[in-house]
Amino acid sequence: MKIIKAEKLTNLVAALCIEAAHNLPSNQVKLLKQAVVKEKGLSADLLKLILKNAEIARKDLYPLCQDTGTAVVFLEIGQNVFIDGDVNKAVDDGVRKGFKDGYLRKSIVSCPLFKRENTKDNTPAVLHISFVKGDKIKVKVLLKGGGAENTSRIKMFAPADGKKEIVDFIVQTVKEAGAKACPPLTLGVGIGGDFEQCAFLAKKALTRKSKNKNKLYADLEEEILSRVNALKIGPQGLGGRVTALAVYIETAPCHMASLPVAVNPCCHSHRIKEGEI
Repeated sequence: MKIIKAEKLTNLVAALCIEAAHNLPSNQVKLLKQAVVKEKGLSADLLKLILKNAEIARKDLYPLCQDTGTAVVFLEIGQNVFIDGDVNKAVDDGVRKGFKDGYLRKSIVSCPLFKRENTKDNTPAVLHISFVKGDKIKVKVLLKGGGAENTSRIKMFAPADGKKEIVDFIVQTVKEAGAKACPPLTLGVGIGGDFEQCAFLAKKALTRKSKNKNKLYADLEEEILSRVNALKIGPQGLGGRVTALAVYIETAPCHMASLPVAVNPCCHSHRIKEGEI
């Protein structure tokens, strides 16, 4: 059994918050560069500005976006690990430290409906924990902006509904979002589970960097990407060939009477970093 002090988790979460806010992942930069080649005129110029913004943010430690987002933290805890301390507190302490030390905007309000008072430290984080084999802790931090998050949708389909209805729903979600989600987008899609798990799957899908290992779903990701880009919403909603950079699907078994589908868009500033203890 490996014993890991909760303080180590706090420090890693803090470092990942700062890194995610300032340094766009290399795979996201690669997708944006590929998109520039596909565009022309104003759309190409906008993509070049997005890339320039990412370069300035990385070099000079400016946040990629003024909306530094909700801190969504995914923990994969090895079964042979004992964490000495309060895991929830350790994660929130990490977000608090990262947003303070990184001079990041605090966006979380304590009461969602009435007072809406800012917690002034961007906590609490949204925390997802799973247990895996091994003696390590894998941490992923996703900084999720409010604009793209507000365009998320979930729908409970009937099992008799087919692929066409599901694809149409996803494409319509992007169409209704228009420029509000700050395209070009990365789309997380959850299919299956129940109402709550489906939404989680869509968020989890955003942590992926490659196609689905199941060819059927990999093909579906490509089909959705093609349909979405055919909308010609384009970078920042000003028209163009690239409305989305990638589509990632996560699935789970579901009840025989259900077929839930969730869509969770992420803006062009797809800020995710990961580390390990």
